[in-house]
Amino acid sequence: MLRCASHHLEMTEDFSEKNLDHRTEAFINDQVIPNILNSISVLHQCEALLPEAEDIGLVDRLVSAIASNACKEQLTSSLSRLEHNRAPTETTSNWWGKSLPILCLEFFHRVMSAAKSKGLKQETTTNILIDYAHKSLEGFVIVRDDVDSESSKKRRLVVETIVGLLPSRPVPIILLSGLLKTAATSSASMACRADLERRIGLQLDQAIVEDVLVPANHNASNYPLYDTDSMSRILSAYLNLDEEVDESDDDDDSPRSPKLKNLIFKVSKLLDSYLSEIAQDLNLAPSKFVALAELLPDHARVVTDGLYRAVDIFLKVHPNIKESERYRLCKTIDCQKLSQEACTHAAQNERLPVQMAVQVLYFEQIRLRNAMNGGHEQFFFGSSNFPYPQRSGSGPGSGAISPRDNYASVRRENRELKLEVARMRMRLTDLEKDHVTMKQELVKSNPANRMLRSFTRKLGKLGFLFRMREVKPRVSGGGLENRFLFQRRRRHSIS
Repeated sequence: MLRCASHHLEMTEDFSEKNLDHRTEAFINDQVIPNILNSISVLHQCEALLPEAEDIGLVDRLVSAIASNACKEQLTSSLSRLEHNRAPTETTSNWWGKSLPILCLEFFHRVMSAAKSKGLKQETTTNILIDYAHKSLEGFVIVRDDVDSESSKKRRLVVETIVGLLPSRPVPIILLSGLLKTAATSSASMACRADLERRIGLQLDQAIVEDVLVPANHNASNYPLYDTDSMSRILSAYLNLDEEVDESDDDDDSPRSPKLKNLIFKVSKLLDSYLSEIAQDLNLAPSKFVALAELLPDHARVVTDGLYRAVDIFLKVHPNIKESERYRLCKTIDCQKLSQEACTHAAQNERLPVQMAVQVLYFEQIRLRNAMNGGHEQFFFGSSNFPYPQRSGSGPGSGAISPRDNYASVRRENRELKLEVARMRMRLTDLEKDHVTMKQELVKSNPANRMLRSFTRKLGKLGFLFRMREVKPRVSGGGLENRFLFQRRRRHSIS
């Protein structure tokens, strides 16, 4: 304040030796510029002294001093860690950055831009941006204000500024998620949102459901709760990355490609969980749900139980949708990839169309038949072309899974298969026993069968009397042939 006052009052050396202008300038050079915290504090005071502080060049000097001293501090800390063989800690890397959130947005942007240009590490930049975002955006609390309100404009400027300062390397997805949600509710620019969505898409395999549940910027009650278009763009960014890796893998061996191709299975589970969450929204259109469900390629879902659960929730929450929409929703489910528990549930689910129930029963019958015939490769999915796609470098047996892990997985699947076959054999034995028991009870309970048994017993008694009469040998005629002629005829008649 004295430095700005001396400039305003022209208290320079031209009027008096060691005037106020000279004394305040010496104090700033000796006590403020060399110290990072003092520079940040004085720069914060300059916010109330504009435009005088800008006119005398004090703001530029302080910004440059903070950036230079921060990079020197970074170098000193690195050398100290190397000398003592210690791991880097947050307190030694950006302790001074904890004070930066007191600055206004403009000064903060100028300091961070200068520090980045002078070589500030990206990890340090990320940590500082996280602290500033938490303190300036109320901990990423989602607030829906009028787009033209002052608070909404302030949050929009903060988000756009922080996004412009993000380093090129991946940053924690929790920071990206918080910024994207705030950008959505404050109507940030499309360029800002597109950058955030692209960054989240590049590391979507690290996200959880809460990270991608972007709220829609609508206060009306008849609008959906979540912005499904944003999720669609995020997922498309990830799939485009996967396709680029596939193409590059054909030319050279990319060390990232096997990992990315296997992480798509994790992304499929994330998407199915996301669909289960948004399915509970009464205002969600079936077309939006179907569009998201069909974004993933066929090879991404090994099991479709998660998608079936999401569809079932949607049908339960939206009981009055058209039959064509109901059928379109269920068409996204590959019945061949449903587990046995899901097939049992689907066969008894009255919310599903009849066509799907018949399809589920058909594939279940094929699966049981293959299990009884020992069809190991077709037992679970009902198709020998599954569960893994025939693409270069993907699926088990590729570079993504070691032979040892692959062998252990095959052994585990064989054990599960043997147990399932044993259970099926036990069920078949029980069914045969029940069949025999029911047949016996049916015979006992039928009146015609009782009359037949009574008639048979009476014929047996008559036969016994005839045998008693024919015990005495006959001398005449036919001998033994005539003696047993009637017995043969009786036996023939009964048989």
